[in-house]
Amino acid sequence: MPYEPPPELAALSLAEAAQLVAARKLPPVSQWAPEAEGDSEMRITADGRWFHQGSEIRRPAMVRAFASLLVRDEDGQHWLVTPTQKLSIAVDDAAFIAIDVKQDGDALVFKLNSDDLVIAGPDHPIRAEGDPDTPAIYVSVRHGTEARLNRSTYAQLAEIALESGDLSVSSQGMRFALQPA
Repeated sequence: MPYEPPPELAALSLAEAAQLVAARKLPPVSQWAPEAEGDSEMRITADGRWFHQGSEIRRPAMVRAFASLLVRDEDGQHWLVTPTQKLSIAVDDAAFIAIDVKQDGDALVFKLNSDDLVIAGPDHPIRAEGDPDTPAIYVSVRHGTEARLNRSTYAQLAEIALESGDLSVSSQGMRFALQPA
């Protein structure tokens, strides 16, 4: 069955985005405890491109499938987890890139380079790293993984923050600073 990407974020309401998030069937990686560990020989670069043994993986559906198996442990190591194997994967910065954002009422919906949608809030907080002159903004995705906002998405989020009069945004009742502490 061919993969069909979701509609453009601008065309979705919060309810429609939430429906798409709920409908996405993800593997139960948190329930798997494989004994076999190894190296996937894969790398995710800071710009969100995936490589295997030095060659770029160019099929979006394949990247999306691998992305659904990602977890990050408390030491910051990323893993591809299947029922039988746990394979390390090198990640230069964040496992995902947030490529778009939309404000709908008191919610911020992000679209990722994997076509996943994430609604910021208690389960998906936004955090600022770096320094005030060059901040890096991240949103929590799942299983410890994060998405770094690309430049245009950061600019969109900054516009939303400036409307409120400070450099912070709110989503689902939570407030997030866009400047590192």
